[in-house]
Amino acid sequence: MTEFWHWWIILLTSISLVGCFWIITVNLKNYAGVPEGESMGHEFDGIEELNNPLPKWWTYMFYFILVWAIGYLILMPGMGNWEGLLGWKSSNQGIVSLEESRTLSAKAIDEGLLVQFDQEVKHADEVYGPVFQAFAAKPIAELAYDDDAYKVGQRLFLQNCALCHGSDARGSNKFPNLTDTDWLYGGTPEKIKETLLHGRKAAMPAWGPALGEDGVQEMTAYVLKLAGRKVNDKLADAGKAKFGMCAACHGADGKGSLAHGLPFGAPNLTDNVWLYGGSKKAVEETIRAGRNGVMPAWKDVLGEDKVHVISSYVYRISHPKE
Repeated sequence: MTEFWHWWIILLTSISLVGCFWIITVNLKNYAGVPEGESMGHEFDGIEELNNPLPKWWTYMFYFILVWAIGYLILMPGMGNWEGLLGWKSSNQGIVSLEESRTLSAKAIDEGLLVQFDQEVKHADEVYGPVFQAFAAKPIAELAYDDDAYKVGQRLFLQNCALCHGSDARGSNKFPNLTDTDWLYGGTPEKIKETLLHGRKAAMPAWGPALGEDGVQEMTAYVLKLAGRKVNDKLADAGKAKFGMCAACHGADGKGSLAHGLPFGAPNLTDNVWLYGGSKKAVEETIRAGRNGVMPAWKDVLGEDKVHVISSYVYRISHPKE
């Protein structure tokens, strides 16, 4: 503790003790103008108020506690950096500060919780490990329609995936809907599992600096026209002339990398399905500033067997029973 705070604590403590002595002493005097033991002139519901002083034993008890407090603070450590006249310490290593005590306590709690967690994970692996191994032995397309595996996969999805994709897996702005047939990297069982295992990292470059604001407006018009929207044809024609810079990923027809067997994850621009919003403003922002979506890899978090089960769940909700 710094010297300033050391003396600050001593000063406040001393003022508090003196203040307590003063309050007790002042309140022993009779300021009511009524002799002790006589009526104060107040009566309510048959109860009359008398001017009775504080009992002597009570007054002496207050004084005794204050004297004891002063003696304790002088003899024992704890007031600022004061170690006390007796020099007593809590251990051979000296006095532990409150902050150090909290740190040690938190560390002990964390270590205890980690041990407990590790034990519970080990127990869960022993009990449920064979179940997941049995599920993992089946192909995803077959496992997807196993009702027991579906329930397990649903729980795993809710615990790990629902935060982004929603509890109904229908996604939201920036997070894809997993219940439809629109896929950036492929919706086959193998591709779904690959996405879950290793994650995905998309990179849509920012075209604003290259196109300029007029070029962004023109490209937006053309992209929306590809999706079947009504736009300014003049702007769309000007955007079409510039679309060559996008064709490497989206294809010359704008149907996306998946339609052309490319690994980029560039979306189909002709289906009017939008990950970051399909309004004119949202499309402009995508073209102007780019997008960088990240799907985390779950292999090291959940293990391949659990990923296999979640993959079967995702496959089923996008390919429900007929």
